[in-house]
Amino acid sequence: MKALIVAPSWIGDTVMAHPLFVRLHEHTPGLELHALAPRWVAPVLKRMPEIAGVIDSPFGHGQLSLKARWRLARQLAVQKFDRVYVLPNSLKSALVPFMAGIPERIGFTGESRIGLINVRHTLDKAALPEMAERFAQLAEPVGGPLPRPLPLPRLASTPAQQDATLAALALARPDKLAVFCPGAEYGPAKRWPARHFATLARELVARGYTVWSLGSPKDAPVGDEIAALGPAANLCGKTSLDQAIDLIAAADFVVCNDSGLMHVAAAVGRPLTALYGSSSPGFTPPLSPRAKVISLQLECSPCFKRECPLGHLDCLEKLDPQRVLKECLP
Repeated sequence: MKALIVAPSWIGDTVMAHPLFVRLHEHTPGLELHALAPRWVAPVLKRMPEIAGVIDSPFGHGQLSLKARWRLARQLAVQKFDRVYVLPNSLKSALVPFMAGIPERIGFTGESRIGLINVRHTLDKAALPEMAERFAQLAEPVGGPLPRPLPLPRLASTPAQQDATLAALALARPDKLAVFCPGAEYGPAKRWPARHFATLARELVARGYTVWSLGSPKDAPVGDEIAALGPAANLCGKTSLDQAIDLIAAADFVVCNDSGLMHVAAAVGRPLTALYGSSSPGFTPPLSPRAKVISLQLECSPCFKRECPLGHLDCLEKLDPQRVLKECLP
C-alpha cells in the first residue's frame, strides 16, 4: 500500500497530524507513506519516521495556480499512490490528488469538495474537539469511533543531531538552558508581552540559566526587544527550522506562546509552559504529559482574534512573570 498525505500549511498543525500517521501504520503494516507539504513545514515531517518521503508543494496561502497544480498532479500520477489523506479542508488542497487520479481520496467534506473527496467524513466538532483528534479520525472507517487515547506526537532529535546543530551555530551547550519561543505567526493577540519575557529571563539568569529566544525572521524584532530588556540571546531568524527543533530538544525547559514551536517542544518531549491568550487550549493543546498550560480564562477570552478587539490584551498583559517562573522551575 502506497499512500500520500496532503499536509497542513502550519508547523503546529503538521505536528498534531503525527498521531494520524502512527494510526495509519498500525492499520496497514508495511505502508509506504509520503507527504505533500509546503517547504516551510517539510523539516517537521522529515523528523517523523512514519514518513517515507516529502514532496514539495510550491503553493503559498491562497494561491490557485491551476496550471502549476496540473503539472504537480502529473508528477504524482507517475508514483501511483493507492490513496490520499487530504488534511486541509479547502477546495484547493483537494484539487491535485483529484487531478492525479489517486483512487481513494479521503478527507472531511469541507468546502464544496464532493467528487474531489470520494471517502468523505463528516466533522462532529463536539465529538472531536481537538485538532489532533480530527486528523486521526481520517484513519478510521467513515462514521466509525475514534479509539482513544491518541498516540502522542513525536519528533526525532538525537544527541548527535543536537551537537551538530550547536557546532554549526558556534554555540556551546549550556549547563542549564531555557528556551523562549516568543512569536506567534497568527497574530499579536497570541503573544505574551516582550517585557514579561524579559523579566522572566532576568529571574532565570539569576538562577544560573542561559536563555535563548527562538523563532522565525518575523520574530526577530520581538527577540531584540527581549534581549534589550533582559539577558536572552536572540536567535530568532538565525536558525533553520531543523536547527530550532534540535535547540529546543536540548533545553531544560521551554516557555512559549500558542505557536508552532510550542507543538515542536511538546513533540520532542521537553518540559514546557504554554501561555494562552486569544486562543483555546481546548482545541490545540500541547500534546505532552510534560506540558503545563497557563490561561487566565478571562470572560473575553478565547476570542480567536489576531489582535485584541478590546484594545487591552488583558489575557496576556495580566499574566504575571512570577507565576510563569513558578511553573517553569523544577
